[in-house]
Amino acid sequence: MFTLNVNGVDHEVDVAGEMPLLWVLREELGLVGTKYGCGVGLCGACSVLLDGQATRACAIPIAGLRGKVTTIEGIGTPAAQHAVQAAWIEHQVAQCGYCQPGMVVSAVSLLSRNRDPSDADIDAALSGNLCRCGTYVRIREAVKSAAAKLREAHA
Repeated sequence: MFTLNVNGVDHEVDVAGEMPLLWVLREELGLVGTKYGCGVGLCGACSVLLDGQATRACAIPIAGLRGKVTTIEGIGTPAAQHAVQAAWIEHQVAQCGYCQPGMVVSAVSLLSRNRDPSDADIDAALSGNLCRCGTYVRIREAVKSAAAKLREAHA
């Protein structure tokens, strides 16, 4: 039995210790916003925040999990969007949308540490998230837009 905090709520799950966090989220907790991509932590589709840092959920066995998990479902809601989510819509970032939860999570992680990222900062922070549709230019613009809104909100 493992206890984990996801999106501010404690959960107990009875699973094998080697089960990756990704499958606990999707199969045990029904949080399907986090996507399965490569399964080895290389594509970023399964990104979640672990104590605020973007982390690959497919590469963390539940027995090794330490910290609070935030999934895409915990970042914002349609009624109360995070600035990154609002910017994604404003800049029409999503095409197929499969990689977008991981991209948004990585962008939120970046902006929690750096409210004025350069192009190089954005590229570096999101370099581990792959988008087969190639929306990288729109992603960069959305991150800059979200950063500006967060700076205004905290000015």
